[in-house]
Parts: sequence; C-alpha cells; structure tokens
Amino acid sequence: MIRIRGEVDHALQAVEEALQRYDEQHPSAEIVVYRYSSVSIRIRIVDADFAGIDAGDRFDTVWSFLEHLPEDVQSEISLVLLLTPHEVSRSFANQEFEDPVPSRL
Repeated sequence: MIRIRGEVDHALQAVEEALQRYDEQHPSAEIVVYRYSSVSIRIRIVDADFAGIDAGDRFDTVWSFLEHLPEDVQSEISLVLLLTPHEVSRSFANQEFEDPVPSRL
C-alpha cells in the first residue's frame, strides 16, 4: 500500500508511480511518501522482506525503482528509510519521519 501524506504535487505523484511496481511485488509493504519542504521528499518503506538484507542492498533494490525518475525529482528525495516492521520502533530516523521537525524552507 502506498500512502501520500499532504498535498500531492507532480514530483510526489511521479515517486508514487515509480514505487507502484515495488508495491505490486511486495504487497505486505507499507509505503509512505511526503513532501518535507519545497525541495525535499521523504520516503519510508516498511517491509518484512527486508529482514536479513543489509541497508545498502535494501537501498539498491528500492533505488532501482526510482532511478528512472527525472533528475529534478530524484534530487528532491532527501530520505529513503527502509525498515522491517521489527525495526520501526528502534529507528531514530523513523521518529523524525513520524514527528518531523518543521522545515524552515
């Protein structure tokens, strides 16, 4: 399931469309995308399929779905948080994702 928080703009829509294939291949994954600021998009994927996979390999897998986005959209992606359900409660970055410090931009 892909969820977009806040107002949808062109870049967020493009990210959502790019992650649609990932979502289809990983139906139990929870994907959240939101605009943190006018120049920053954050992505969080919580997926049990990440268990046993190191952070770099997780990133490579997910980035393969995002790498075809236009360069201007890619440059706005500032956080890609990839967690198993077990890691969510222990992740400092997840706390920032859940309750972000307001952007000054």
